[in-house]
Amino acid sequence: MPEDNLVKILFRFYSDILDQETTETLWGEVVNKEFGYYKIGKIPFYAPNLATGDVVWAEYSHREDMLTYRKTVQHSGNSTVQVIILAEGKDINKIRGIFEESGCKSACLNHKYFALDVPVEVDYFLIKIKLDELEKNKIIDYAESCLSERHQYKNVFFR
Repeated sequence: MPEDNLVKILFRFYSDILDQETTETLWGEVVNKEFGYYKIGKIPFYAPNLATGDVVWAEYSHREDMLTYRKTVQHSGNSTVQVIILAEGKDINKIRGIFEESGCKSACLNHKYFALDVPVEVDYFLIKIKLDELEKNKIIDYAESCLSERHQYKNVFFR
């Protein structure tokens, strides 16, 4: 994707993880500049109810002095899971690799926290089993920040 087709979009929201009002900026690919539609290209670390590939409406805010998220106009079907490493000495890249083998990419914020992108075509049931096993063994804790409709129906069997 050409760089001149990318824009930064500001997301302002209350974060349950950080327990405060916060912001996150994400790169968006221009879908329709006239309507202010942009496709999210990176995995959100904190922004709730948002996943890669979602199309959002954003407009320029004079207060923020940048493009600012207004609403999601089309969901991609992907899901976002936030993962924190609880166990000391665990290699975050090895844990990320467990999910990568199943078709999920992730992005690290630091050595203890990463966001997991679960593509629409991946069976979330299998991902959920791995997440729950790691959680049960007190290796991680996680939150389903954005669970698509495709992935939600299997959620009834857990937790």
